[in-house]
Amino acid sequence: MTGPHIDLLPVEETDAEALVQLRIAAMRASLERVGRFDAQRARERFLSGFAPAHTRHIVKDGVRVGFVVVRPAGDGLLLDHLYVHPAYQGMRIGSEILRRVLAEADAHRRCVRVGALKGSDSNRFYLRHGFELVDVAEWDNHYVRRVTSFSTSQ
Repeated sequence: MTGPHIDLLPVEETDAEALVQLRIAAMRASLERVGRFDAQRARERFLSGFAPAHTRHIVKDGVRVGFVVVRPAGDGLLLDHLYVHPAYQGMRIGSEILRRVLAEADAHRRCVRVGALKGSDSNRFYLRHGFELVDVAEWDNHYVRRVTSFSTSQ
């Protein structure tokens, strides 16, 4: 079985509001479950760190269904955001995007770090994809996925 056909496309500064709305839609249920949903706070938090150069639209069949933000961070990469609209969750889109991020990180011999809201389904998602829990904070769990060793014949 092959994964879905997904395109990653560049983001522009003018996409910020649409990305905020997508983030709110994707995070709403998890944030409500832990009593932390605040649309204005979510907007401000995202916009304060918005960097189009590190952000890509996730597009399936011509429809923007999510976005991903990967930033350089110390000796590795920070998977700062990976959101798929609730209507498109469960279609292996997030897994496909994460597979691409991890393959690129491995090719450059870099670890990947990510934070996940406690109580969010994303915690199981990251554990399934080879991340290990390295820190527990008040609201978030922090994970790292170390470089996967592989041999190449050159």
